Amino acid sequence: MLRWIVVALLLLLASFPVLAAECEVDIAATDQMTFDTDAIEISKSCDTFTVNLTHEGTMPVTSMGHNWVLAKESEINDLASDAVAAGADQGYLPPDDERVIAHTDMIGGGENTSVTFDVAKLQEDEEYLFFCSFPGHSMMMRGSVTLVD
Repeated sequence: MLRWIVVALLLLLASFPVLAAECEVDIAATDQMTFDTDAIEISKSCDTFTVNLTHEGTMPVTSMGHNWVLAKESEINDLASDAVAAGADQGYLPPDDERVIAHTDMIGGGENTSVTFDVAKLQEDEEYLFFCSFPGHSMMMRGSVTLVD
């Protein structure tokens, strides 16, 4: 009898879905210069991580563009200044800048974009931030990225 109970329990446990790390996040940006989150947690068990960015506003990219840029917290302010200097033709990011760990394209209202990056680029003892590099947005549109587990 005990054997049948053990078998039944094992079958029951096997029917539950395996819980996997969430290796993707959806983020919305608005015409009011906001992201809908100010913190992202990335599981160390993820090989890659994807950020899906949606611009929920209606304004065009030329007047209220948004992107998602990931960098070390210690480098954000200088990077944001250099991003503005890079200009619209470069998507407000210096080309091939090693401080940029990952970034999406610049998008306007009603558009979406995504980026997938290697989680191994992140170090456990480092602090990271994400921000929008459109001129004037970086101080309001930013948040933390933390490795967890």
